[in-house]
Amino acid sequence: MAPAVTSRILKVLKESGINFFAMFPCEKISGLYDLISQENEFRHVYLTREEEGVGICAGVFLAGARPAMLIQSSGIGNMVNALSSLTQTYRMPLLILASWRGKYDEKIPAQIPLGRHMPKLLEALEIEYTVIETPDDIPLIGEAAGRAYGNGEIQVVLLSPKLSEGEAIAKKAGGEGEKRTEAEIRREESAGNVAKRRVVPLFTRFEILQSIASFLDGKIVVCNLGIPCKELYSVKNQKSNFYMLGSMGLASPIGLGISLFTSKEVVVIDGDGSLMMDLGALTTAAREGGPNLTILAIDNGVHGSTGNQPTATAYGADLEMIARGSGFIRTFKAADIGMILSTLPLLPSGPNFLHVPAKPGNAQVPNVPLTPIEIRNNVIEAIANGNG
Repeated sequence: MAPAVTSRILKVLKESGINFFAMFPCEKISGLYDLISQENEFRHVYLTREEEGVGICAGVFLAGARPAMLIQSSGIGNMVNALSSLTQTYRMPLLILASWRGKYDEKIPAQIPLGRHMPKLLEALEIEYTVIETPDDIPLIGEAAGRAYGNGEIQVVLLSPKLSEGEAIAKKAGGEGEKRTEAEIRREESAGNVAKRRVVPLFTRFEILQSIASFLDGKIVVCNLGIPCKELYSVKNQKSNFYMLGSMGLASPIGLGISLFTSKEVVVIDGDGSLMMDLGALTTAAREGGPNLTILAIDNGVHGSTGNQPTATAYGADLEMIARGSGFIRTFKAADIGMILSTLPLLPSGPNFLHVPAKPGNAQVPNVPLTPIEIRNNVIEAIANGNG
């Protein structure tokens, strides 16, 4: 993609008010990827998988910013459930710029099937799309952004490879050396043989939530889907709670997205089953999470909402060790309620990861009596009223 083309696209995005990008690279649009990385006007996060970007962008929107994604079109296949159960269900706007692979002299056979059917897939999902084939089409990106943020909907912009003809793969963006230095520092700080600490679960998730209800007061809380949401609503309902109704695996990405655009404390109540679905998201949260982010992983070793089938932690996987390996420097483990209550108020500047082993078991509590739109609006209001 010629520099003049990328500059024009960037200009349209700025005029549309976009101020955040979740990005996964593609050689066809590497120039645009790198230019966004260098722009001070765009805050950005590099993804490990496209699906987590849907969660991050949802959190960014809840916190009052205008998010967009820059990905390869094949990544839309990885995002289908998240787009349906999160972005569409809660009526959140999202602009997705995707290099359209599988079309126009595609050299990689694996890209062709999904690329060929991309328009039909988007139509089946009731997602409007726009094809950009020439520089003259670039203003259509602004129109798509206007529909996304004006109507609270998903808009996909398919960037044709014709825009990239003759472009060599761009060099890594400037500032990469600084990122590597920071990563090296983090590795040094977390280096060493961290002893594996096994503790005996003493309480159920519901008992733990009851004990920490006062700690959650006034904080932005993103709660894992299913019975955890029902239990949280029962013990500590507040407008600042984001109750997940689907999109398993995206609680921590949503919390990360919120934390990037608010000064309020953000607590993610996640679970072992959910975290295991998207371990790459932990590396993103460890790298990008701010001082106001805490992930509280209540680990009961089972998929509690579906009949207590065992998760990997039932066979020895240790979430605190995984968090350490993912780049978290500040990790803690506590199973005794007294220890949990003494640890939470003393958590240092984040991102923090608190692993809480728990006993299996679900409380008999009613469903969350809120619509997705009510949940969304409550959280937006709570963040806006308290955002510093």
